[in-house]
Amino acid sequence: MQQRIAELIGAYAEQGFHRTGTAVDRQSAEWLAEEVRKIGLEPALEAFSLSRVDPVRASLAVKGRTIEGLPLFDGGFTGSKGVSGRLGPVDSDAAIGLAELPPNAAEEGAMGEARRRNHHRAIVGVTHAARPGLCPSNADSFRSPFGPPVLQVASEEASFLTACAVAGAEAVLTAHVERTPAEAVNVVATVSGIDRDAAPVVVMTPRSGWWGCASERGGGIACWLEIMRAMRDAEPARNVVFVASSGHELGHLGIDNFIERRPGIVPAAKAWIHLGANIGAAQGPGNNVQASDDEMEAMLAEAMTKAGLAIDNRRPRGLTPRGEAENVHRGGGRYMSLIGNNALFHNTADRGPSVIDADVIARFGRVFAAIAASLARV
Repeated sequence: MQQRIAELIGAYAEQGFHRTGTAVDRQSAEWLAEEVRKIGLEPALEAFSLSRVDPVRASLAVKGRTIEGLPLFDGGFTGSKGVSGRLGPVDSDAAIGLAELPPNAAEEGAMGEARRRNHHRAIVGVTHAARPGLCPSNADSFRSPFGPPVLQVASEEASFLTACAVAGAEAVLTAHVERTPAEAVNVVATVSGIDRDAAPVVVMTPRSGWWGCASERGGGIACWLEIMRAMRDAEPARNVVFVASSGHELGHLGIDNFIERRPGIVPAAKAWIHLGANIGAAQGPGNNVQASDDEMEAMLAEAMTKAGLAIDNRRPRGLTPRGEAENVHRGGGRYMSLIGNNALFHNTADRGPSVIDADVIARFGRVFAAIAASLARV
């Protein structure tokens, strides 16, 4: 199983940048559909539309340097000439603000407040994560963008840009994009149960992201297929529905479409299994459990303990979970969810065989396969 997992994730990561609605995203969907066919199921590609953001030029020109970056996809954008003005901290009156930006924190802290106040003409966000690099935030408000243009740049630029901001250096920020009507797809398959009218078990994992996403998305996709393989031979009492969704980095567009196509499925399902980010990541690993209730959490915790898999954090009951489990939580569904830690989360360096632990991913695959079989029996 470990070799199969390593080869699968290697193939996924080599496809390119997995951004929603791109040619790579479509190619990856067709590749994954073929993997489903190899297991013996017939997948469906369920399409949804979006206005894709295609960066044309994303840079900051300051003190004789041009620093390349990536716009925040749920903020404003500039024209081709960009915006110019003095660079300063986000709590200043400078035309262009400067703030630190941890991954997926663009609506929080000083950055979130500056975006909501909208008093800068533009903002530079220096991404900050466990490892150096450009680690962009997801566009959680993709459907309802707000605030000024935000250019995300690599952490290595922090010292230089801080000095520029202190000096009030003149700068030009460009976040010029084109909007392209596009289509993305979810990959969906079903293992039919004996009673097809019984409430289904739903197994979901995202398959899109900013870069190659080997350790961010690879473990979830591998587990998704291993559960499918196990359910094929299990003769479940109820349907087990599998969805690998695009649109993850754009406010969970894909899982929203999956749910919209199936009115009432969120509370009606027997349970949802969410295979989140970073499962089996080898760099800075850790396991975070999220669940709707004590029973769901205990089922996952017991299975992980038996498999020798540690739980590093349990999300307190009542807090909104991360990832697509949020969509189920808000809809009143029952769920269990696993999200890992990862020093290369959203990092361009998330590629190559050293970023995953195939043994850990295999153990999680067996854990979730056993849980899915148990939930589908009764």
